[in-house]
Amino acid sequence: MTDNSLRYDRMVEDALRGVVRRALENTIEHGLPGDHHFYITFRTDASGVIIPNFLRERYPEEMTIILQHQFWDLKVGVFEFSVSLSFDNQVAEMTVPYAALTAFVDPSVKFGLQFTVEGAEGADDSETPNASVPAVKETGDLIPVPDAGEADNDSDEAAEKPSAEVVNLETFRKK
Repeated sequence: MTDNSLRYDRMVEDALRGVVRRALENTIEHGLPGDHHFYITFRTDASGVIIPNFLRERYPEEMTIILQHQFWDLKVGVFEFSVSLSFDNQVAEMTVPYAALTAFVDPSVKFGLQFTVEGAEGADDSETPNASVPAVKETGDLIPVPDAGEADNDSDEAAEKPSAEVVNLETFRKK
């Protein structure tokens, strides 16, 4: 018997990843306005992630990149984005599928999204009703939002342990 139910959880995850894509497209067209900047966390062990070996060794499961002042060659595709960043004075080109994202945060406006990644080696599927389907966070969940201006990509300490505060998204919703 086949389950013909609509997978709203997958639809929501896809739509929210589309928000990230559109934010990156806007950045290509107009740059980052004001204090906007992005913390993008992704699974390095997810299918389709392309990063240099020295970064994969340092971050075998997950890493956070920051798009703020020093990033180059940002390209946005339908299924992935690519960007060049500086790590320890080495320019690193990387390609990240949107399906590999675990979090997207713009601390300047206290906006954050959290995602579930399918198929990553270290991904925890134990809480999902069907192991092949990501669980969707309920509306109003708390998402850690890093403090603005805390880190840059050259800082190992900041990339490994960014400061964060917990923000309830309900406080920002118009009623």
